[in-house]
Amino acid sequence: MELSPIQKDILITLITLYHESSSAIKGEGIAGVLKRNPGTVRNQMQALRALGLVDGVPGPKGGYTPTSRAYRELNIADYADESLVPIRKNEELVPSVNVSEIDFTTLCHPDICQAVVKLIGSVRLFDIGDAITIGPSPVNKLLVRGEIYGKDEVSQSLLITITEMISLPKKQIQYYMSSPVICIEEDATFAEACRIFTEARIHGAPVTENGQVRGIVTLTDIADGIADGKALSDSVTDVMTHDVVTASPTINLYEVIGRFKQENIGRLIIVKDERPVGILTQSDIIRLFPSP
Repeated sequence: MELSPIQKDILITLITLYHESSSAIKGEGIAGVLKRNPGTVRNQMQALRALGLVDGVPGPKGGYTPTSRAYRELNIADYADESLVPIRKNEELVPSVNVSEIDFTTLCHPDICQAVVKLIGSVRLFDIGDAITIGPSPVNKLLVRGEIYGKDEVSQSLLITITEMISLPKKQIQYYMSSPVICIEEDATFAEACRIFTEARIHGAPVTENGQVRGIVTLTDIADGIADGKALSDSVTDVMTHDVVTASPTINLYEVIGRFKQENIGRLIIVKDERPVGILTQSDIIRLFPSP
């Protein structure tokens, strides 16, 4: 069957809202999302019911629900089992719309990168020139930013010029950490720590006692200690950070990468069975991104 653009808008919005709330959706709610007259939506709902695409639910909490035929008609039969990929317009989340597909149309062009973004929801909620952010996607946490330069209301697609793409691998951090980790004993002095840093060409290390992490010390900590009048014979425990940020080696990279900013740290100690097995630094993460 051939649905009109407004019927497609209403049906897609109904499906999106239905999966957000798991309850019947009132026509007024659909009209509010689409910025349409509620009477127009109600009239179209009668036509969609006649086509077997929606069911009516009576009662005060009633409204409309999509039928299985609606999913097949819009070619989104697997929507209920799919992960949601959000989209933001000018940094504001658009709650009634999700991204189903991104088709890169000029991926090999030397100067521009454009894409067609297919939506589950209405393109009428977007305008030419809007800045949008798509993602993160469920597997590789792909995040796409760009600007809308066109719309296709028939296929419910946005045409965008891409300004930025970021993707974080789904591998565990044990594949990216430096191992074995170089440690400094708790009774080490400033001088001994500086010697270890110089020989290993590192800028920081966990401080351990009987193999367990007690803190972390960096060259900056030692330099600040000397500036405050401490001697090279003083213990690293005088300047080390006691609250150490640690993580398991089996955690995915994208789960911990935000902690560097949140915790204001330059390195993360990887611990297994209460013992340090590796270290992940900001430099390790930067090396993951290819050079032009």
